[in-house]
Amino acid sequence: MPIRRASANSIRVKLSTRSLLRSVDHLNFCADELVCTRFGRYAVMALYRHNNELLPEKRGIIGAVFKSLTQRKHGLRVFRRGMRLRVSIRRFLLWMFTIAVLFSIHLAVFGLKVPFHGKMEDGISSLREAQEEFLGVDASERPKIKPHRQRFYPCEVRFLDSVNNLVEPKDYANSTQFYSRYHDREDKPYGQDQFEPRFGGHQTLEEREKSFYVRNQTIHCGFVEGPEGYPSTGFGLDEKDKLYMSTCKVVVSSCIFGSSDFLRRPTSKLISEYAKKNVCFVMFVDEQTLLKLSADGTVANDGGYIGLWRIVIVRNLPYKDMRKTGKVPKFLSHRLFPSSRYSIWLDSKMRLQTDPMLIIEYFLWRKGSEYAISNHYTRHCVWEEVLQNKRLNKYNHTAIDEQFNFYQSDGLTKFDPSDLNTPLPSYVPEGSFIVRAHTPMSNLFSCLWFNEVDRFTSRDQLSFAYTFLKLKRMNPDRPFFINMFKDCERRALAKLFSHRVLPPPPAS
Repeated sequence: MPIRRASANSIRVKLSTRSLLRSVDHLNFCADELVCTRFGRYAVMALYRHNNELLPEKRGIIGAVFKSLTQRKHGLRVFRRGMRLRVSIRRFLLWMFTIAVLFSIHLAVFGLKVPFHGKMEDGISSLREAQEEFLGVDASERPKIKPHRQRFYPCEVRFLDSVNNLVEPKDYANSTQFYSRYHDREDKPYGQDQFEPRFGGHQTLEEREKSFYVRNQTIHCGFVEGPEGYPSTGFGLDEKDKLYMSTCKVVVSSCIFGSSDFLRRPTSKLISEYAKKNVCFVMFVDEQTLLKLSADGTVANDGGYIGLWRIVIVRNLPYKDMRKTGKVPKFLSHRLFPSSRYSIWLDSKMRLQTDPMLIIEYFLWRKGSEYAISNHYTRHCVWEEVLQNKRLNKYNHTAIDEQFNFYQSDGLTKFDPSDLNTPLPSYVPEGSFIVRAHTPMSNLFSCLWFNEVDRFTSRDQLSFAYTFLKLKRMNPDRPFFINMFKDCERRALAKLFSHRVLPPPPAS
C-alpha cells in the first residue's frame, strides 16, 4: 500500500508539474511580450499564496519560477526553447481570426453574389434579409456600380494632300439670297420705368415668329444697346482688335471665359504656310482668364499673339452665365468678323490639328454645304438630351421644362431614325466644332439659334433641332444646306481635352 501511495503521489507531482510548466510558459511569454493577461497573473498569485500548502517538489518548482522572474528584473533573460516560435504562431492565429471576423461581417452586410442553387439559395436570401434589416433599405435598390465609360475614336477623313492650287467651286455661291439687317439699339418702352437694356434685346414673341421667315428684314442678333445714356450691354472690344477683325476673310476662333480652360495652341507643324498667312486665329478671353494665363506663364508677345492665337480681350461680359457668354463668339462670328466669308469654331477644350483650308474644302465645298456640324456621339433625340441635362444638373430644371414644353407645343417631335424623310441624321449635335460659310441662310440660322439661347437656357443642344426644323417648315422653297457629319470625323480634326474648371450652373 505505501508503494501505491507513492505512485499516486508521483503521478500527482507529474501532473502538477506539467500544469505549473504551462504557467511558467505563460509567465515567460508575459515577461517577453508585456501582454500578460489578467487571468495569468491571478493564477500565479494564487499559486504563490498557497505555496506553503504544496508538496516540497511543487514548492521547489514555484520558487524556481519566482527566482527566474527576479533574475529578469536584474537584467538576466531566460529563453526557453521554442518560445519565439510559439509567440509567432499565436500572432499568426490572432491575425487569421481577425480576418475571418471581418470577412463574416462583410458577408452579412453586403451579401454574396454567387449563383447558388437549392438549399444554398435559402442561405443567400437570409443574408439579404439580414442586410436589408441592417441597412434599413432593400438590397436590390442599392445604386449599381457605373460601367466603364465608353471610349470613342476618330475615323478616316479623306482630306486633300495639300492646300496648293485650292480653288473655291464656281457654283458654290448659288445659295438663297436675301438681306438681313440687325437691331443695334432699342428705345425704352413708353410708360415703363423699370427698363434694363439686354445684349440680346427685348424680342417679342411676334418679332421672334416673323424672324424665321426668309426675306429682307431687320432681326435681333445680339449686340443690342439700350437708349442713349444707358450703360453698355457688354462684350466690349478694343478698337485696334475691331480693326484687325474687320480685315479677316477666313477665321478660326475660340474663347475662354472664367478661367475654365488651359490655352490649347493649334499644332503649328500641321498648319500650312498659306493658312498661317491668310487665316485669322482669334482667341477671345476675359480679364480673369488673362490673369490666370499670365500666372501660368502663358504671356502674349508684343503683337498680342500666343502661338498662332491672336488674343482678344473682352470686357464687360454680357451674361453672368459664362456658358451663355461663350455663345456670342460661337454663333455670331459673322457679326464679329463682318468681312469674313468662312469661319471655324472650336471649343477651348480642343486643339486644332488640321489645316483650316482643308477642313473648309472637305466639309463645305466638297459636300455643297453652307453649314457643317457633327452629330452627338451617343444621343440623337432631344428627349434624351433633356433627361441627360436634368440628370447631370446642367441647368435649372424648371427652365429646361419651360423651354422643352414650348418647343413641343410648337411642333417639335421625337427623332425617328427609321423615317426616310427625316431631314437630319440626328436632332442632337456635338456643338464643339462648327464650320460655316457666311451665306445669308447660314447667318440667319446662326442668329435664330443664338436668340433661342438668349431667351431660354444656354444648353444649345436643346434648341438646335427646333430652330432648324422651324426654319425649314416656314420656308419650304428656300433650302438651307447643312452637313451633319459623323462624330468620329470631328475627333479626327482636333485633339479633345477635359475642361479645367466647369462654371457652376446658374442659380435661376
